[in-house]
Amino acid sequence: MDAMSTAPKIWTRETGLVEKRDVWSAMKRGFRGRCPRCGQGKLFRAFLKTADNCTACGLDFTPHRADDLPAYLVIVIVGHIVVPTILWIETNYSTPVWLTFAAYLPFTFFASLGLLQPVKGAVVGLQWALRMHGFDDNPPDGIPPV
Repeated sequence: MDAMSTAPKIWTRETGLVEKRDVWSAMKRGFRGRCPRCGQGKLFRAFLKTADNCTACGLDFTPHRADDLPAYLVIVIVGHIVVPTILWIETNYSTPVWLTFAAYLPFTFFASLGLLQPVKGAVVGLQWALRMHGFDDNPPDGIPPV
């Protein structure tokens, strides 16, 4: 077994001073596809590929770990819009099947595609604001970069 270090941490004024990170503004900036720190540089270099770093402030975006969370959130958001609408229309009106498929499927598809990048940006902004996955100023030792 490895011996754990029992040396006490010494807290000073400098160790307590960290950059203030507002969660809501970081998520709004990410939702708009901008850097969560400064709001100026682009967050994405392609549709769902994040840039390596911010062109304005130099923030490194490589430690983000959005994974599948944006897709799950988009499913929940679009599902909560589409399903009640379909239920309301189908219970009050008798629409033909071809019209049903011609209206609901494209709307669901384009709404999902339209929300996927903004939701991923908001998730990256949330991770930066909460200092998750390597966005911390002092990452712990012994954890390799992703």
